[in-house]
Amino acid sequence: MVISLNRRSKIALTVALALGLTACNDAQSKTDKPASTEAAVINTTPNKAQAIAFINDAEAKMAELSIESNRAEWIYSNFITDDTAALSAAVGEKVSAASVKFATEAAKYANVDLDPVNARKLNILRSALVLPAPLDPAKNAELAQISSELNGLYGKGKYCFADGNCMTQPELSSLMAESRDPVALLEAWKGWREIAKPMRPLFEREVELANEGAKDLGYANLSELWRSQYDMKPDDFSQELDRLWGQVKPLYESLHCYVRGELNKEYGDNIAPTTGPIPAHLLGNMWAQQWGNVYDLVAPDNADPGYDVTELLAKNGYDEHKMVKQAEGFFTSLGFAPLPESFWARSLFVQPKDRDVVCHASAWDLDNLDDIRIKMCIQKTAEDFSVIHHELGHNFYQRAYKQQPFLFKNSANDGFHEAIGDTIALSITPSYLKQIGLLEEVPDASKDIGLLLKQALDKIAFLPFGLMIDQWRWKVFSGEITPAQYNQAWWDLREKYQGIKAPVERSEADFDPGAKYHVPGNVPYTRYFLAHILQFQFHQALCETAGDKGPVHRCSIYGNQAAGEKLNKMLELGLSKPWPEALKEVTDKEAMDAKAVLDYFAPLKTWLDEQNTAANRQCGW
Repeated sequence: MVISLNRRSKIALTVALALGLTACNDAQSKTDKPASTEAAVINTTPNKAQAIAFINDAEAKMAELSIESNRAEWIYSNFITDDTAALSAAVGEKVSAASVKFATEAAKYANVDLDPVNARKLNILRSALVLPAPLDPAKNAELAQISSELNGLYGKGKYCFADGNCMTQPELSSLMAESRDPVALLEAWKGWREIAKPMRPLFEREVELANEGAKDLGYANLSELWRSQYDMKPDDFSQELDRLWGQVKPLYESLHCYVRGELNKEYGDNIAPTTGPIPAHLLGNMWAQQWGNVYDLVAPDNADPGYDVTELLAKNGYDEHKMVKQAEGFFTSLGFAPLPESFWARSLFVQPKDRDVVCHASAWDLDNLDDIRIKMCIQKTAEDFSVIHHELGHNFYQRAYKQQPFLFKNSANDGFHEAIGDTIALSITPSYLKQIGLLEEVPDASKDIGLLLKQALDKIAFLPFGLMIDQWRWKVFSGEITPAQYNQAWWDLREKYQGIKAPVERSEADFDPGAKYHVPGNVPYTRYFLAHILQFQFHQALCETAGDKGPVHRCSIYGNQAAGEKLNKMLELGLSKPWPEALKEVTDKEAMDAKAVLDYFAPLKTWLDEQNTAANRQCGW
């Protein structure tokens, strides 16, 4: 399950990781001037002591301001009203103004020769903005207001059916997961996207303002800024994504081909054709980003492992609190300290009946030390059991690096933060379920194909979706996609990467990207693609540390403190080192590699190809 760490309100939302620094504008120093003027410029050039003084002052002020911001955003997300929206916008404006000020000033010290630690901090200060506001105070205020409005439109969104039954996004998602009525699925799919239409002009203006802010910091546009945050040049990072996608694409194509064929058996040629893209409303998920909810339609014969985790949770009396407690137990079994009492007192586990909240699951660090929380409207399902492990992965990561300086209180890159909880979730194997008393017997290896297929419907099906969200945004930011093409370009990319199409005709009166939380929420999305690569790389390495000799898909590191110790060494580094160094702490390698994904799903790939060949399916779209 792909869920976001909440850092929208923190000053260091996403951060640049590269040590190399680029001057914002050094044209003045290169212009021919009289000797006396040149001397004056040299005399006023910032020195090392001034740069370090600036870094220390900015870091202290950012740390203080982040706490105010986190608290305002927490209140707004849990009590959505006009008043809390105004407070959130006001603090957001203050955060944005301070961040722009520090980023602009940091660029002045770009050519100062600093030690590696301060050089890294300086680069973070310059590049720590997701939505850099223009220097104009009025435009800064406008950008903060738009950001708050977009988040509110999503959080308050509901769709009302003809019978007067109004549903929130989680309720509509449940309908999409459970119904097999294509008419009902289509109405829910269309209905949720109605909430996004008012976002379109706000989003267009937001892009204009943020691009202006990015240029003020010396970037060509917001796309370049976002792609510069991965310890490599922006274009090199784009090539790295292409390389990783190329490794896993054949596995995705085999899965797509198989699922499309099975959906055709269920719905027929008119609704689910055997060739071309798959209609987006048939895959059990509001965004067709994960397909695990249609497992019952595509499961192999005799693949039933003999248990259902949702049913086991109910049978064993798991309520929302106990589900979180069990996820905590996984981390403590690895040697991590238990969560603080404040976590249990201050987190939100159940959707309130008396107010609007942002139900999208998220993990929070309010004071940069120990006040860690999660906020989610937990459903007592197998899916949310996994989601909780993911969210606590964020929290345990946050606490592991709490001793780092404020500017290093983050993950090695944003994909790392998303990967940690999912690495733990890969250990939610039948053997783990037996260890914690949910399952009596572990199914034999003959059931592995079914279990692997169920995982692939979530993990592998997600990969192209995880890639295309920011492919769309980066092209929007750079101007390659104009506002007149927003929706058409969105569906063009979904077809290119996912082999998915809209179930009904769409137009530029629609704004379907806005129906996905991370677009109005301004959360960069490439982190989720990276996380889906990294989690398998981490899992394979930790299983080797734990001494597991069996198939990697059967391994659980639950209870292995040697694996926990190795994991903690990486987590404690936070953002203090380039991500290849952090990666090496767990994997002994400095490069991301999707081979671990292929190793994990190797038995499934063989089986899928056999099924597609036997059915004479024409793969591709």
